[in-house]
Amino acid sequence: MTGANNSNTFKTQRDFIHPAAEIYAAFANGDKLARWWGPEGFSNTFHQFEFKQDGLWQFTMHGPDGNSYPNESYFSELIPAQKIVIRHNCMPFFTLSIELQALSAGTRLVWQQTFDDAAVAAALQHIVEPANEQNLDRLQRVLNADFN
Repeated sequence: MTGANNSNTFKTQRDFIHPAAEIYAAFANGDKLARWWGPEGFSNTFHQFEFKQDGLWQFTMHGPDGNSYPNESYFSELIPAQKIVIRHNCMPFFTLSIELQALSAGTRLVWQQTFDDAAVAAALQHIVEPANEQNLDRLQRVLNADFN
């Protein structure tokens, strides 16, 4: 389920059968994160991955079109099995907040991406909304594969 809350924020959520700690671990483990991060068809090369408060995350996303996209972020807030906040420190500038909410049979992941510039958000909306859903699809596949 995807939607824009305001002109620069995109929000989606997904219910998983997996416990919050397992989902959090899929972010905290760099090798696992590299397997699922990004839209369909993308792969990643991580150069620096410090999963800690204010830790640096530098990586290159490799697109299915053959282009490479350098990225730099840092982890601005980490609450184990509850919340991850990632600040994207290069164009396009945004903050991604991932909240993990316990359900009776799993976890609800709430993914909220807020761009600094509403015009940039508007220009990227047609890419961001499906890409965020694809990202969660990939996470789901990794969690299911690790669970079985």
